[in-house]
Amino acid sequence: MPTTNVKKRAPKHPAAAEEHPMEAPPDEMEGNLIVPGSEWEPPKMIIRPPDQVQGLTEKDLSEEHTRVLKADNPQAPDNLARFNHKEKTYKFDPTVDQTAISLSLEGLLLHVESDDLKRQKQAEDMEKEAIVKEAERRKAEGGEAEADDARGLRNQFNFSERASQTLNPGLRERGTITEPPASVEYAAIATQWEIYDSYMEDQERQKQAKDKSKAKKPAEEKDDAAGGARDSDDVVHSENLATAAKILERMANQNAFDDVTQDFKYWEDQSDFYREGEGTLLPLWKFQSERSKRKHVTTIKWNPSYDDMFAVGYGSYDFMKQGSGLICGFSLKNPSFPEFTFTTETGVMCVDWHPTHTSLLCVGLYDGTVCVYDVHQTKNLPIFQSTVKTGKHTDPVWEVCWQEEDLAKNLNFFSISSDGRVTLWTLGKNNLEFSDVMELKLVSSGQEAQADDEASLCGLAGGCCFDFNRQSEHLFVVGTEEGKIHKCSKAYNSQYLETYDSHHMAVYTVRWNHFHPNVFLSCSADWTVKVWDHTAKNPRMSYDLNNQVGDVAWTPWSSTTFAACTSDGKVHVFDLNENKNEPMCEQKVVRKAKLTKLAFNINPRSPCLLVGDDHGCVSSLKLSPNLRWTAVSKAEAERKQKEAEEAAAAGGRPSHRAQPKKAQDDGAPKKSPDELEVEKLDKILEVAAKTGEFNYAADQTNGKQG
Repeated sequence: MPTTNVKKRAPKHPAAAEEHPMEAPPDEMEGNLIVPGSEWEPPKMIIRPPDQVQGLTEKDLSEEHTRVLKADNPQAPDNLARFNHKEKTYKFDPTVDQTAISLSLEGLLLHVESDDLKRQKQAEDMEKEAIVKEAERRKAEGGEAEADDARGLRNQFNFSERASQTLNPGLRERGTITEPPASVEYAAIATQWEIYDSYMEDQERQKQAKDKSKAKKPAEEKDDAAGGARDSDDVVHSENLATAAKILERMANQNAFDDVTQDFKYWEDQSDFYREGEGTLLPLWKFQSERSKRKHVTTIKWNPSYDDMFAVGYGSYDFMKQGSGLICGFSLKNPSFPEFTFTTETGVMCVDWHPTHTSLLCVGLYDGTVCVYDVHQTKNLPIFQSTVKTGKHTDPVWEVCWQEEDLAKNLNFFSISSDGRVTLWTLGKNNLEFSDVMELKLVSSGQEAQADDEASLCGLAGGCCFDFNRQSEHLFVVGTEEGKIHKCSKAYNSQYLETYDSHHMAVYTVRWNHFHPNVFLSCSADWTVKVWDHTAKNPRMSYDLNNQVGDVAWTPWSSTTFAACTSDGKVHVFDLNENKNEPMCEQKVVRKAKLTKLAFNINPRSPCLLVGDDHGCVSSLKLSPNLRWTAVSKAEAERKQKEAEEAAAAGGRPSHRAQPKKAQDDGAPKKSPDELEVEKLDKILEVAAKTGEFNYAADQTNGKQG
């Protein structure tokens, strides 16, 4: 650094000079370096610090020492030891937190360039603009703008900070000492005889406890009866109020669905009078509950006594996704909520109402169990149920059917399962008694059904459906998984009466005609519906619907009309008397679902059709007049049309030519409507027998959409 020459005065007093001797100039100190100056720069003297290391050469001074700066915390511990529970020992932990916090404050400050500050400034600007606009509006209206402008400002002088501190509660220590429990030393040797004696004593105690519980049950029942007599005065929970509430609920639903109710009662498609050979289906109510949305509709059965009530069974045809089952009883008077519900452990596959005891409902389940429910009971338990001990089926039960009472007046029903058994179940006093009516044996395709046992294959055929003849009670037909249909008899169970081999895949449904004792209908997974005469080996008519057929059913009012549902969501309605070549109605009922089951109302005066799908929904449809022709109504319509044509030909004058014929008809014996229906179907079958088997393919014709 530069140096300057400074002259120091000598002290006036010698004593002071002796006390404070003069220090040596900086250039005289040892180790200082003097840099001479130039014309432009003054001389410099580099002063050596007093604490500098002595004896360093120029080489040592010019050497550079590199230092590496790290982000490690010098105060962080480096020898932490933690206990390892796995190895049961202390181990050094190499992971040490090196973070050192110098200052940490929490505040409400925002960065100038942050998005939060921009949004806050935008909100403040919008608030200011709103205040200005409001002031201008008030000023334009003649109000005081200055007073209004001051309302949005905050009072900066009205600020106070309040704080309070509560006293910390005093800590208390409280301890108690209890006396140790008494202990007794016990020692014994457990031999085989002592274990046996203790086991027998425990069994005796359990038996006595059961006897006591049985003795208490009659007393509890007496108390319940007395309590029921006392509770009879409770109006809120009485049966009369429940009945009244149900009537009110039906009235509310009737008002809510008034347009659908009016269509069901009075609406008729007038366009049917101007077109022949075509009909339509009018959608009415949809029946569904929250618990059935993810289940398949596996069966639909109308109650034989109440034509507005029907039972629906819910299960699953997807055998990889099986769950619990559900039975719901719906009524046309209340489409929003079921009248009764029963839950089952496995999926429900079939149900059937008793023809006379209409509160009894027999049910077939997926695990092979058959059970009987009484819908009058509020408990969710069957009154009868089959078990492994009582001959339970080993495969799903596909169909059940009640039969007439036997000689002992016992109720009984039949069931068919994939295990190859057709079983008769009789309702005893406490349980179900079973007897196998028929075992469905596998028959080779090259031989008759009456072949010997040597021609039959090993095992049993899987039964899918059956139906009993309405005129001949002992006669019934069975559809199998192999595509064969067997005609069987209750009185002769050793072999089949006849085997009809026409389907190539599983037969889903067989149904006898309601009027003709020789005709039945079948549908299969091979897309076909066939009309059979059980006296002939081959089908009379065959219809290919170009999709898997889920179910088929005859109408209860006509012997020539039937309906079928397919997996593409369509309902096909045929009337063989009107058109033997094409369906009179081919209408898509659902969009994104597969139709599984259908059922006609048993009341001929109620032309209602129920269709179930794989989404748990049941849709009700009303048939148009062209789909409801009977032999009597058709003859009456033809007679009226003929009279109208004769009157038109005679120039409006009534025709007298038909009078003698009418008198002749009056003299002849009249036929009943059932006989007319049988005669109508016989004519069609006679024509089909002469011309051979009639085939219809849906993909070769354009189906008419209703």
